Amino acid sequence: MPDELTFAAVDLGASSGRVVVGRVGPGVLRLTEVHRFRNEPVRLPDGLHWDVTGLFREVLHGLAAAAPARPVTVGVDSWAVDYGLLDASGTLLGVPYHYRDSRTDEVAPRVVAAAGADALYAANGLQYLPFNTIFQLAAAAGTAQLAAARTLLLVPDLMGYWLTGERGAELTNASTTGLLDAGTRTWSADLAGIAGIDPALLPELREPGTAIGPLLPDVAAETGLAGVSVTAVASHDTASAVIGVPARSPDFGYISCGTWSLAGLELPGPVRTAAARAANFTNELGVDGSTRFLRNIMGLWLVQETLRTWRLGSGALPGLLAEAARAEPFTALVDPDDDRFLPPGDMPARIAAFCRETGQPVPESRGAVLRCVLESLALAHRRTIRTAAALADREVREVHLVGGGARNELLCRLTADALGLPVVAGPVEATAIGNVLVQARAAGAVPDLAAMRALVAATQPLRRYTPSGGRSAWASAAARLGWGEDG
Repeated sequence: MPDELTFAAVDLGASSGRVVVGRVGPGVLRLTEVHRFRNEPVRLPDGLHWDVTGLFREVLHGLAAAAPARPVTVGVDSWAVDYGLLDASGTLLGVPYHYRDSRTDEVAPRVVAAAGADALYAANGLQYLPFNTIFQLAAAAGTAQLAAARTLLLVPDLMGYWLTGERGAELTNASTTGLLDAGTRTWSADLAGIAGIDPALLPELREPGTAIGPLLPDVAAETGLAGVSVTAVASHDTASAVIGVPARSPDFGYISCGTWSLAGLELPGPVRTAAARAANFTNELGVDGSTRFLRNIMGLWLVQETLRTWRLGSGALPGLLAEAARAEPFTALVDPDDDRFLPPGDMPARIAAFCRETGQPVPESRGAVLRCVLESLALAHRRTIRTAAALADREVREVHLVGGGARNELLCRLTADALGLPVVAGPVEATAIGNVLVQARAAGAVPDLAAMRALVAATQPLRRYTPSGGRSAWASAAARLGWGEDG
């Protein structure tokens, strides 16, 4: 085997996608981005959709750009829950919906009421989110597309199908649908019945590291990747990001921070207690039989939509963060998970409305608005990590913050202060790293998860933030949001 092997990682995020070339060998883990593209939803008369054919076109462009590096295999990860439906001939039916579409808003509570919240959680262990796949399918009842459908493929599995012609469902992403039994790690006919679908719609499950198949001849010709195959990675982007956490011991919490903040613990099995359900924690599957016990937090979506409303690009963010760092602390706080913040729209106006409704001063300057958002996110990180530790009866000694949020020095510092724990920020590219490392393990270039994480720790730039005190101020701020002294 050569000293270094090369892999191509397709990483599709909710706002952008990219193709990355990763090189892995003894003491070597190098990533090079070869293609980046925007991922913008399309609003059609029937709702908000993903432009999946446009995404696939960009994937092909990216793989062509990766071809000169001669990757051994290709892996695809993406966001969770959204899917395409194929007819009997394998043709895509309609345009896949975007999880922020409102069609599930009224359907999801009805499904939960009919099935029973306790029974649902006992089966799938999932946090209640109105856009979970089980609710999307219930909302599709009676549609022509669902009636004609013979296969459901989540977004990375759909991309894999178009690349190879092979259908399947990778396990980590399948676990976000609400259709998988979290204990048996298999599709549940009972949950499919609750969604109103035939279980035959759900394809065979694949473990991360499974070979999917070679690129189709036309794809290989277009990309210049003759003889290259596709490997199933941990295709839920958060599952890949958790692989990329450079943890040295099991006593860690993680925050995968981007459009969403996904905060929690890595456990040997699910926690499906009544207390976990009441706290709205989810049990999603990871590599090697692990469970990602976590909670979704609205995340940097609030910042992204605030900048969009102000008609500012990301280049304006450093200056705004400097203003936020100088702003008065704890002037105003919001609950990032308030439903009003979920849809696209005027985020500063919604923040102002929340503050008025809760008797707080409305942030006036742009720096004050961002300070409000980032302190609120840090408080949400505090509450989530502390609650996860209590529910799982685990001690957390440090927290790893990975993803794009690791670049945000102010957020990392505020999170360390809020938690009263060291925060290790980085790698920024945790998702692409996890994607590459699963391919590398499948190719024999790295032996196990511990070796993957040791390689990340040894090769990637990391920054450690230690708490600077002020615990009573953070406890008081948490209490203002009704989250209590302990978070």
